[in-house]
Amino acid sequence: MHRTDLIAIGDLAARTGVAVSAIRFYEAKGLVEALRTSGGQRRFLRADIRRISFILIAQQLGLSLEEIAAELSRLPAGRTPNGADWTRISTGLRTRIDAQIVALERTRELLGNCIGCGCLSLKKCALYNREDKAAQRGAGPRYLLGDLTGEIAEVG
Repeated sequence: MHRTDLIAIGDLAARTGVAVSAIRFYEAKGLVEALRTSGGQRRFLRADIRRISFILIAQQLGLSLEEIAAELSRLPAGRTPNGADWTRISTGLRTRIDAQIVALERTRELLGNCIGCGCLSLKKCALYNREDKAAQRGAGPRYLLGDLTGEIAEVG
C-alpha cells in the first residue's frame, strides 16, 4: 500500500466534515478501520472518505449503526467502492425508503381525517374510531400499522 493511499484522521475529518471524535467512535463501532503508523497514529484509506459520507447519509435516513455496519460490510475492503458496489447497497436501501414513504403518506392521510373534534384520541373519537373498533385488531396504532378502516368491523 502506498503512503499516498493513507490519510491522517484530521484530514479525514476535514474532508468529511465529521469531528475527529466521531471518526474514533465509528472506528470503535467497526464502521471504519484505522491502520497504525509505527508511532501509533491512525491512518485511514482514502476510500474511508466515501464510507464516512455513506454513514452520514444512512443516519439521515434513520438507519441504526448496526444497519449501517451491515451495509458497509457488503463493500469491498481495501479499495474505493465503485458504482456497482453503491448500486447494490442503494437497491436494498430503496426498499426501506419506499416503506418509510408509505408510512409517512399514511400518517399524513390519517392526520387529515382527524380534524373533527380535536380530541386526538383514537379510543374516544366518535368520527374516526367509534367505540374503539380498531382495538379488535390488537394493540397499537392499527391504522398506521396498515389496517384499513374498511377492514375493521363496526362494534355493536
